[in-house]
Amino acid sequence: MNNQTDILIIGSGPAGLTAAIYAARANRKPIMLAGMQPGGQMTITSDVENFPGFSKSIQGPWLMNEMKLQAEHVGTRIIDDLVVDVDFNLYPFKITTDSGQHYIAKTIIICTGAQARWLGLESEKKYQGFGVSACATCDGFFFKNKVVAVVGGGNTAVEEALYLTQHANKVFLIHRRSKLRAEKMMQEKLLKHPKISLIWDSVIEEVLGHENPKRVTGAKIRNTITGFDHTIAIDGLFIAIGHKPATELFVGKLPIDDEGYLMTKPDSTATIIPGVFAAGDVKDKIFRQAVTAAGMGCMAALEADRYLSHQE
Repeated sequence: MNNQTDILIIGSGPAGLTAAIYAARANRKPIMLAGMQPGGQMTITSDVENFPGFSKSIQGPWLMNEMKLQAEHVGTRIIDDLVVDVDFNLYPFKITTDSGQHYIAKTIIICTGAQARWLGLESEKKYQGFGVSACATCDGFFFKNKVVAVVGGGNTAVEEALYLTQHANKVFLIHRRSKLRAEKMMQEKLLKHPKISLIWDSVIEEVLGHENPKRVTGAKIRNTITGFDHTIAIDGLFIAIGHKPATELFVGKLPIDDEGYLMTKPDSTATIIPGVFAAGDVKDKIFRQAVTAAGMGCMAALEADRYLSHQE
């Protein structure tokens, strides 16, 4: 009986914790399986200045811990375990975890999130949160009147570069090819912008920086055609080579689009399977903000509660 619930939430980022708060307040006694990274991407975000309700900068890990405490306070049972299988052919649904536990749920809210694709450099990892970022709308404000670089060649990279011109004095766009993959209209806007310079056929070899205080100061770049290395002075580096939603568990079980994101019904968090919902970055490839993830978590909990009421 301890492993049975009306609402089971997979994932513990802003979407999952908000869903838990609303589900608990609806007296659904939800169970949350927190996964590999409790708190989600926010736990590796240092300064947060765009989450409503805080006049001063807050720390991402602190915010997620407060949301966790709130979810527990209103009645959510949070378990640090990883889901390894979900059986949607049975109802109620059966969930199996890495520890060998089985859970039975009348509804499931999937909030497994997404991870930014990184270059895989040790120096990149070293300066994450200290000048290296994967979200211009999250961190661009910290680079007012500074010099930054964006890595990538698709729509996301071009959008990030254009957005950063609102804050930075200079923006480099570094692309490993000689052509961008972004939409033509966006490319035209980018190429005309006086603050943006393109570095073609190039890859980042190393992120350079200082230790005290810890910050990015430059990047070592290699030309893929000539093999020539050179260094540029920058204050920030934004990686925009895509995101990878955590949907491996649901391949063949739920509809997934070409980019790997879960598909839901229009204006809803409901998936094609009745009683299964998805919220946050696992289904959102456009906004990818903590506040929009939280909003979708709220929607999912309300929709799950409504579904259960109809069943009852």
